[in-house]
Order: sequence, then C-alpha cells, then structure tokens
Amino acid sequence: MNDKFSPYAYDLDERQIKAERRKARELRATQWWKRRCAKGFCHYCGAATPPKQMTMDHIVPIARGGRSTKGNLVPVCKQCNTMKKQLLPMEWESYLKEKTGNPPINK
Repeated sequence: MNDKFSPYAYDLDERQIKAERRKARELRATQWWKRRCAKGFCHYCGAATPPKQMTMDHIVPIARGGRSTKGNLVPVCKQCNTMKKQLLPMEWESYLKEKTGNPPINK
C-alpha cells in the first residue's frame, strides 16, 4: 500500500489514480461539465461563483475509492474544495457543522 494514502480504505496504485484523474480532465472539457459550472453556485456552500472560477470536486475522493463519474463530480468554489481535501461526505458534513454550525447546502 502506498504510504501517501495509508489512512484510507482503498489500496489504489498510482496507475489507477492517474487513470481516474485523466477521466476527470476529459469530463472537464465536456458540455456536461460546462453546463454544471454555468449554474454559478458552489455545490457545498451555495456561494455564487463565476463559472471560470469553479473547481471540480470528487464527492468521494479518488484516494478514498471514488471514481471520476458524472455522479461523483460536482462544481465547487475553490475555498470549499481546499477545505474539503479528501474527506468523505459524512466527514465533510461533520466538519462544516463543527466549524460553522451549518451543514453543506448541496444545491
């Protein structure tokens, strides 16, 4: 197991991680992704965010067994993406409740 991801439940090798990241880059270039970003709201906090400033987040991170599929990718503001890091949805929700007293918006 790669020490970089040792606290996580899935033993993914570097080849698998690279393949998932490649899929994410390919999806980022699609009209589907552009339409998702055009809505202009962060999936987690609901903040109005210009489409070009949206970042792609894996709801279940690749390092935690998530895949680069349409159902696992959401547009988020840079601040939420940076704070979420590699947390699972329930960990992220707990983190937000602790920090802000509010759960994520999930528009």
